[in-house]
Amino acid sequence: MNEIKNSENAGPNPPFRGKGALTNETIKERLIQKFGDELSHFEEPYGMLTFEAPKDSNLKVLQFLFDDPELRFRFLTDLTAVHYPNQEGRELTVVYHLHNLVDNVRIRFKVFTAIEKPDVFTATQIYSSANWMERETYDFYGVNFVGHPNLKRILNVDEMDYFPMRKEYPLEDQTRIDKDDDMFGR
Repeated sequence: MNEIKNSENAGPNPPFRGKGALTNETIKERLIQKFGDELSHFEEPYGMLTFEAPKDSNLKVLQFLFDDPELRFRFLTDLTAVHYPNQEGRELTVVYHLHNLVDNVRIRFKVFTAIEKPDVFTATQIYSSANWMERETYDFYGVNFVGHPNLKRILNVDEMDYFPMRKEYPLEDQTRIDKDDDMFGR
């Protein structure tokens, strides 16, 4: 009878929290303690801690997040890029989604790079799963992951001389006559 009563008070879906109940504030404090003003733009969209670091520091930050006994971000959930064509010198962003499986906490970490020299150090020595994710990000956005063991196109043909996810081309050909507004009653 007591077991039923206790489970009813727990709510419909109580959030899982591991031993330490790691909070965004704790993560932020540990990062600032280690890296100081090098990290910036701390935000919490939808409750997920998000921050930026210089691209030359990405491996130091990733290694710290992996090795720190309190933080333990040892699972790379996703790695991708975003193209911001209007941000001069910061056109490409590499986005890392990391997960602490013990405390069930996720964070987002970003590094920006210029499109003229889109070099970012590879994370394959820290996270094995970064291998194919970095290849896909290279294939679609053109980010050059320096030190990657086999950086080549993974989904597109090798002969492509452009990167299809960049916002460099109009969405459709404006001279097409089959798309004339008169045909669609507009």
